[in-house]
Amino acid sequence: MFHGRRLWSGCLAQPATEFPPTTLDTEHGRLPAGLRGDLYRNGAGRLERGGRRAGHWFDGDGAVLRVQFVQGRAEASYRYVQTQGLQREAQAGRLLYGNYGMTAPGPIWNHWRRPLKNAANTSVIALSDGVLALWEGGRPHALDAETLATHGEADLAGPAGVLKPGQPFSAHPKQDPTSGDLYNFGVAIPGRNAKLMLYRCDRSGRLLAQRGLELEGVPMIHDWVMAGRYLIFLVPPVRIAVTPVLLGLRSYSDAMQWQPERGTQILIFDRETLELIARGETEPFYQWHFGNGACDDATNGRIVLDLARYPDFSTNQHLREVASGQTVTPAKATLWRMILDPQTAQVQELSEMSPRSIEFPMVPPAAVGRPWQRTYMAAHRAGTDTTAERYDALACFDHAHNRLDEADLGGGRYPSEPIVVPDANDPTRLWLLSVIYDGHSDRGEIWIYDASQLADGPECVLALPEPIPLSFHGCWRPAP
Repeated sequence: MFHGRRLWSGCLAQPATEFPPTTLDTEHGRLPAGLRGDLYRNGAGRLERGGRRAGHWFDGDGAVLRVQFVQGRAEASYRYVQTQGLQREAQAGRLLYGNYGMTAPGPIWNHWRRPLKNAANTSVIALSDGVLALWEGGRPHALDAETLATHGEADLAGPAGVLKPGQPFSAHPKQDPTSGDLYNFGVAIPGRNAKLMLYRCDRSGRLLAQRGLELEGVPMIHDWVMAGRYLIFLVPPVRIAVTPVLLGLRSYSDAMQWQPERGTQILIFDRETLELIARGETEPFYQWHFGNGACDDATNGRIVLDLARYPDFSTNQHLREVASGQTVTPAKATLWRMILDPQTAQVQELSEMSPRSIEFPMVPPAAVGRPWQRTYMAAHRAGTDTTAERYDALACFDHAHNRLDEADLGGGRYPSEPIVVPDANDPTRLWLLSVIYDGHSDRGEIWIYDASQLADGPECVLALPEPIPLSFHGCWRPAP
């Protein structure tokens, strides 16, 4: 265990334990009859091998949780994504590769001999015939939707070609609620300037269109937003010094430089053609995640988007410290709203919606890219030390009433990003699901809320057979 660790770090102190399909016991309440489908979560399951810790939380080997809800019961399984890097390190009994926050162990030439390890640890998306485990810097890994068996890297072969080796497919795809088409991006680094690659795929993951745009330098872009007929990227003033990375002198994380004089760049693309139609700039800030975006008659033709905004890039150091079990660098994000002119990319409004510390904002799947009323998120409880503690509450910002509603989990319980899904019997009713780590008992649980009544407490609490490390992102796959 970590020296002087916080309760939240208990689930990260040791490599996570896989488990086969297991029926979950109900600890509280009753499973909603209309909750039918599969919840998937992905995150860093292993941050240590051979007595050495990973350099950053983002370096851990990906492990995927599946929870199947059917006929009033729930069954869960948990498996590591069997990437080539994980298999080779398991055989060697030690870490071999560099990654986001670490260079390859040993002599500097190890970095030249070995590519970065695709950790497949950041997100997961359900396709019509399988599941993809996603990572920031490479191709996705295809998984069996039921067994979570790893089939290898996916090239998404389709009418527009394939993803070539080294061509990234990011961890934040967006799915059109009507057509089912998937949109995503990747930041390729062919030279001094990165290339922003845009993709459109069908619901089975076949690549239908792709287009690239050269960027200024090599920025850090993690997420984006779809708003009506537009795709919007905010490029924060973080640039990567690529030469030290290529020489093996620094990791990507260590080579990232906060350059506020650049400001935040705004790029607006047409969703159908993937062509850039407007470029703008605003004040410097950083965001990992957006909540949602919209642009139609309901927004008077303006682009409206929400994001979790940080004043600078100190969040990266804070997340590095998570891997050690103790965070000392302040890094607080709050919920902000931005309103843009889609033709000029000029900012018409930029305002804070709530001063509460939050992350992982999201909306129900049917609201993606469309006007919405509620944004759900993980949050810090009022009075929580936001530097030392992970998020310890779930929350919903009601835009119609300008109000933050909260689900207080009690001290020492830490939620994952919430996933909001419709009831199969009544689509107007929504359920909020989150994987919870109870630091007091070192247990993993699934908490299920009526999404419109968070303050009333969970409708149901399910016990997992093993604690699940705090994860990054997930998705919901409705039952057929």
